[in-house]
Amino acid sequence: MYLSGKYTDNPDIGSLRTFNGWSRRDLPGVWAADNGCFNQPDKYTDEGYLSWLARFDTSDCLFATAPDVVADAEGTRRRAYPLMPCIRQLGYRAAFVVQDGETPEQVHWDELDAIFIGGSTEWKLSQHAATLASAAKQRGKWVHMGRVNSYRRMRLAAAIGCDSVDGTFLAFGPDKNEKQLIGWLHSLHQQPLLEFF
Repeated sequence: MYLSGKYTDNPDIGSLRTFNGWSRRDLPGVWAADNGCFNQPDKYTDEGYLSWLARFDTSDCLFATAPDVVADAEGTRRRAYPLMPCIRQLGYRAAFVVQDGETPEQVHWDELDAIFIGGSTEWKLSQHAATLASAAKQRGKWVHMGRVNSYRRMRLAAAIGCDSVDGTFLAFGPDKNEKQLIGWLHSLHQQPLLEFF
């Protein structure tokens, strides 16, 4: 499943609704909620984010990310875990954004429903992220990877077990890029994933 910040009515593409960047509540289709800490960290507050989440119907939502600190596993843990029960209480599946330095042994698996592979580009494409994805799948958790804007990266995400990805690919030349993106998704479903690393 590909999630985009640009809405499309194509059933193969869901939406990624970002705090401080998305206000519409009437759009159909599968979606996920992002805290906006990556793009607008100075505008994020726990109170504002929870209030924003409370506005939406959760029935078609894949997950809602807990707040994070980019490329900082320890900082993310301190920020995310206190808010995850609040996210769940609103009816969402709580997603923990894994960052550089995170390991399966440090994750509080019972307190989350999904992992979102964030962090630096080098880290998210590393074996460390793949190991976390595998550990999450073994526990029945949803796995998502952020910032996926090429077929190669989409194949890598699928190869390590991701259920969904997001990116800004549709924001630029949406008519042309939507056709290309649908082609990528169909190729992934038709072709077996061989050893990628």
